[in-house]
Amino acid sequence: MSRRIGLLGGTFDPIHIGHLRAALEVAEQFALDELRLIPSARPPHRGTPQVSAQQRLDMVRLAVEGVAPLCVDDRELHRERPSWTIDTLESLRLELGAEVRLFLLLGWDAFCGLPSWHRWQELLAHCHILVLQRPDADSEAPEALRNLLAARSVNDPRALSGPAGQIAFVWQMPLAVSATQLRERLAAGHSIRFLVPDAVLHYIHAHGLYRADSVTQE
Repeated sequence: MSRRIGLLGGTFDPIHIGHLRAALEVAEQFALDELRLIPSARPPHRGTPQVSAQQRLDMVRLAVEGVAPLCVDDRELHRERPSWTIDTLESLRLELGAEVRLFLLLGWDAFCGLPSWHRWQELLAHCHILVLQRPDADSEAPEALRNLLAARSVNDPRALSGPAGQIAFVWQMPLAVSATQLRERLAAGHSIRFLVPDAVLHYIHAHGLYRADSVTQE
């Protein structure tokens, strides 16, 4: 049986329980051999992260340490140009071969923004796309994606077949946590305990990250 590898990219500024629960739930549901968290160095669709790429990478490594099958892939941090997802997928295919089943995890908002992505119409040549849905999501896909959904989506995620080419919607436990909220709380000197792993919280405090003034102790 071919290997099954999930991919979750992001700035992770900082990584939090929403990222980790989404990753772990998908890894369990699809019996993945690995789920790789891929920090982006120069995200093309977001502003510049508040902390360095190395610090964000350090936090992701701390967050997934000892939590199989979650792991870290740092390839985008070694790339000079923006972190285009298509480049990452092509790199992974060259490295892993054509038979490995790749599952790209995207939140609903990111999925709806696909038409603005670099070479977005080529993504499904390299992976399946899992759209992470929450019960409170009520918006519709943009017109540019409706034909793609009609042709490539499957009703049952378990029906995904082959190494790439299909789209499935995956319901997630609703955790309304965002990195923006966490940065705002930290800047205001408020606690984010239990919203990030303890090791990440310690790292943030130890390096004085995101604080407008001094580090507040938990």
